[in-house]
Amino acid sequence: MAGQEESRLTLREHLEELRKRLFVAALAVALGTVVAFVLHREILKLLMGPADDLLSGTDAGLIYTNLTENLGVSMKVSLLGGFILALPVVVYELVMFIAPGLTPRERRYLLMFLPAVVITFALGVLFGYFIMLPPALRFLLTFDADIATPMIRVGNYISIVTRLLFWLGMVFEIPILIFLLAKLRLVNHRMLARRRRIAVILAFVLGAMITPTFDPINQTLVAVPIVLLYEAGIWLAWLARRGEKSSSVDVTEAPDPSS
Repeated sequence: MAGQEESRLTLREHLEELRKRLFVAALAVALGTVVAFVLHREILKLLMGPADDLLSGTDAGLIYTNLTENLGVSMKVSLLGGFILALPVVVYELVMFIAPGLTPRERRYLLMFLPAVVITFALGVLFGYFIMLPPALRFLLTFDADIATPMIRVGNYISIVTRLLFWLGMVFEIPILIFLLAKLRLVNHRMLARRRRIAVILAFVLGAMITPTFDPINQTLVAVPIVLLYEAGIWLAWLARRGEKSSSVDVTEAPDPSS
């Protein structure tokens, strides 16, 4: 009975800890949303920049057809912006929730990777905005442009752009995630190298899901960086385990991430 009571108490404590962590994360997202809403006009202008350049020679710009569409777009951008602004806090709360089940060394690794998570996400967004978005929009806006004049709804445009930028930001987390998993002894470079062909296939599947176009060129622009990020993750996984002693079987062999 005493053991059962202690188990229930432990479970209750975990649930209470989860509630507190979720509350802090939700509060951070709410505050970030308020900040993003204050700046939503600047954010929208920034997101619309590539389309404005492509539509500058036409009579039509971005339009809205529903009475509440502009308000809905502003709220969507504010919520997504709030989540991105709160991302460091959300990741920190997640790390601190699982930290009690980790060794001090593993907790140190997780905390060290918090800045890297933010930096790699920002790099993915920048890659999407400056490298991926312009050719994708150019293809969509110029395809059979002599047949019909483009009149793009702002809601549709913002949905496509935010989805593209958000998921590219998440994709750029791949090397950091692999390195962390290798540090935690959950994966190693040989395991990842053996699954390279599967990773290439999944990269093109993700490229097709993330890109708003159906042409293989833009899908390849997404798939190739994913493959390169996976390859970088293999080398990072090797680096993560390189300094370990030969007590583990998977680190005693000569490193060969390309195998």
